[in-house]
Amino acid sequence: MPTSQQVSRINDVLYFIHQDISKELLAKELASIAAYSEQHFHRLFKAVVGEAVHHYIRRIRIEFAANQLMFDTKSSVLAIATKSGFSSVSSFSRAFKAIFTMSPGQWRSSERQQQDKPFLADPEIAACYERLTKGDIPKYQLVERPKQHVAYVRHQGYDRSITDAWQTLKAWATIEGRDFSRQFGVHHSNPALVALKECRYVACLAIDYPILRRGLVNSMTIPAGLHAVFTLQGRYGELLPQLSNILEHWLPTSGYKMLSTPVYVYYRKNQFLTTDESFDLDICLPISLYN
Repeated sequence: MPTSQQVSRINDVLYFIHQDISKELLAKELASIAAYSEQHFHRLFKAVVGEAVHHYIRRIRIEFAANQLMFDTKSSVLAIATKSGFSSVSSFSRAFKAIFTMSPGQWRSSERQQQDKPFLADPEIAACYERLTKGDIPKYQLVERPKQHVAYVRHQGYDRSITDAWQTLKAWATIEGRDFSRQFGVHHSNPALVALKECRYVACLAIDYPILRRGLVNSMTIPAGLHAVFTLQGRYGELLPQLSNILEHWLPTSGYKMLSTPVYVYYRKNQFLTTDESFDLDICLPISLYN
């Protein structure tokens, strides 16, 4: 069982990886960030994350590329492969087919986008999707969001178990005497492509001064940049369908390109902490006018 210090160091590596998945991510460099030998780093990464580091990097790159292929129809496969961290179309195509069992071109077809999404396996979310996708896309604002220093707890799974991460963060804030009012949630995965149990989420709390003792709770910075910000309200089960609707119907015709930094939400009301499971939040999509 990894110690809290080991988890903390591997979290530093995950933060580094997700800052820019297009750059070269060598195991030797990642091991140096964690301050372990390369061999020991490989063992610890798999123990903490549940998969080998090269598998993890390949998977998140391919998931990002799958989003780009669906929502950025004007960019070439080569441009998307490069943006996703691959050096050639051939290596990208092999890696893509290994995960999604089809070529990037087949994935990009209009027929592919009509197939069932993994989150529709949850009856509660599926019912919300059927109801909400018939409505209009909510209005948005373009906002230059500042960087935000946060304390965080990582979690795997987009379901009610996310409450566990928030309860851990709340207990830490109480013990440390931290303000618990400014809450963020980082979404590393698109549940329209990835099974809910495999999606990666990060519960985050804004902090004004550094964390001195790291363990289950660590610190990172949510990047600054231009974001399309949508204000959404609802109850548990309604957020993922609303996000899917925005990505499927707004993004491809918006003229914007989605960046590789994660989508995140700012909570005014957090469905994982409210007794009636209601939410009121801003969902922030990192975008650019250019590739």
